[in-house]
Amino acid sequence: MKVIIIDDEPLARSIVKEYLQYYTDVELIAECNDGFEGIKAIQQSQPDLIFLDIQMPRINGFEMLELIEDPPGVIFTTAFDEFAIKAFESNAVDYLLKPFSKERFEKAIQKYRQHQSTQPTNNIIETAAQSPLQQNRVVVKDGSRIKIILVNQIHYLEAADDYIKIVTAEGTFLKKRTMNFFEQSLSIYHFVRVHRSYIVNTQLITRIDAYEKDSHLLLLTTGAKIPVSKAGYVKLKEVLGI
Repeated sequence: MKVIIIDDEPLARSIVKEYLQYYTDVELIAECNDGFEGIKAIQQSQPDLIFLDIQMPRINGFEMLELIEDPPGVIFTTAFDEFAIKAFESNAVDYLLKPFSKERFEKAIQKYRQHQSTQPTNNIIETAAQSPLQQNRVVVKDGSRIKIILVNQIHYLEAADDYIKIVTAEGTFLKKRTMNFFEQSLSIYHFVRVHRSYIVNTQLITRIDAYEKDSHLLLLTTGAKIPVSKAGYVKLKEVLGI
């Protein structure tokens, strides 16, 4: 079993390394200091299992997982985080709460072996993403680079098959998410779903024009024109108080 440790704390990595020495069928193939290194190592080595810290600089553990097409099995290592714990417990995946003992580590390995074929990684990310700490930015892959987009930099989002186009002043970026996900997570930041394919930053609306029957057209300060459905117009009026 090929394993990678991803944690910005050297002491935490050394403890996991020490405990792994007791498993003859485990090969530690990489240690990473942060999520950027972690993505590169996972893509190069295709591990079976990663030990992943959540609170890391630059991008956190959940954001790192979002950027991987087919994530490996995961055992999370973390200090207490209410939303993280909720994510794990509701999805039957184990986590190690720092500091953890050798006995607790063994239980996590056993649990992983039992559930390794059905790890619900996407469910974990969905649950954890409700954390306020993760709702003020979106992390995307831009070619070989990783870009962090602050929510207030987003002009609008547009559905594009299995992806969402995130339109900003710097350009358009793709994220493998659903419109429903963004509708929920961005609602506290003045974003409204005005059409089944569009979510708009209401701070940028400069005009609302009547369009074809029962529909409208939004004009943004950027010059973009966004269609508004009948249901979207009702929602928009409610949010804008008009």
